[in-house]
Amino acid sequence: MKKAFSVIFFMLPGLVFAAPDENCRTMTNVPDGELTLQQVIELGLCRNPETAAAYLSLESARFNKNAGYSQYLPSVSASASASLPYRNNEFADWSYGASISASYLIFDFGKRLSDVNQLIDTWRATGFDYSESVQNYVYSVIGAYYALLNADADVMTARAVQQVSKTAKETADKKFNAGAVARADVLKADVTLASSELDLERAKNNREIAKGTLLAKLAFPADQDIKIADMPAEFGSASENKSIDELIEIAREKRPDLLRATANKDAAWHRRNSTFLSNLPTISASGSLSWNNTPSDVYNAGSDQWSGSIGIRASMPIFTGFSNFYSSRAAQANYERAIEQERQTVDNAMLDVFSAYQNYKTAQTVLKQTETLLTSAKETENVTAGMYKVGKATMLDWQQALADLADAHKQNNAAKYDLFTKRAALALAIGDIKEGLIKDDGESTDE
Repeated sequence: MKKAFSVIFFMLPGLVFAAPDENCRTMTNVPDGELTLQQVIELGLCRNPETAAAYLSLESARFNKNAGYSQYLPSVSASASASLPYRNNEFADWSYGASISASYLIFDFGKRLSDVNQLIDTWRATGFDYSESVQNYVYSVIGAYYALLNADADVMTARAVQQVSKTAKETADKKFNAGAVARADVLKADVTLASSELDLERAKNNREIAKGTLLAKLAFPADQDIKIADMPAEFGSASENKSIDELIEIAREKRPDLLRATANKDAAWHRRNSTFLSNLPTISASGSLSWNNTPSDVYNAGSDQWSGSIGIRASMPIFTGFSNFYSSRAAQANYERAIEQERQTVDNAMLDVFSAYQNYKTAQTVLKQTETLLTSAKETENVTAGMYKVGKATMLDWQQALADLADAHKQNNAAKYDLFTKRAALALAIGDIKEGLIKDDGESTDE
């Protein structure tokens, strides 16, 4: 059984997985061969438009942040002109001019610093939003991957039950021909075989749906085929469990929505400060240099002329129609709202971690119970089959044993892959989806 391995990613501001083949976006067919979980995830990330859009939003925020630093640099502008006067029904000589001017903000009581810090925190928040988008998408791919594995296992189980049903039918036919059983046993065996064939067709149909779901998440047509590797049976043991306090601490450090809420709160704080500081004076330095070449026949012209100026300018808004006042009040309200949103996000996150933790522990217990149930069902079917062959059990007994065996197989398959999914859900809840995967050598990703 091949083993999937961990996906290495980098947090803050974005979540980046190992780079897949550059041609993956233009693929029209699923790659040949058996794909591991990491390969499926990388292929999906390369082709998924939702995470691509989130990344472009991150890039936009980064460029806006970089543009904010321009306030610390001088502003320089240049202009040039050429004019041809027209007077008394005739054109005069051309006039030329050029100028360059510069200004620099010397002091503004820290407003531009608040503006830049706001853009930085907005960029960080967008980075955490990108991280959350990637992790949510990876979790959805993991769920679809395990669902397909579960569907594959159900098909194999249905085929095995069908083969046993055929054996039961053949045994009933032989005993009926020998006069050891009544015709009713043959009819019951026919019903059992028909039921098993029906279950096999249903299992195949469910597998096609699960396969189509995974292919759709990878942006491939649902009618194509894909081969994926199974997960190791020892994955998800109780020895891997951390305490709930440890998980909550990890969530506080890594969960993107918590980090985003904090970054948004910080951005709102800087935005409030910037709005307040816009009511205070600003001091700027300015300078200009110009050259004019005006024809001599123009009044007050003369030869080529140079002129320039330097100066310091102070400005302060006196009355703005109360817009600055209300803007400051609105910024304060937005900051207080961001504080409350952060509190709500923390409460929801802690509940998510607790619920995912309980679900994972329950899934571990359920898997053990279904393994016990499956072992008992196998033994019961073997014993009942043997007893029927020697005439100490009825076909009805064997029918019931086969039905119990098929049900036990399905429950065990569902419990196994549900455990894998619940593990990934717990990893998503603490904001570290790589915790839901393992390395090729079977070691934990914690190492």
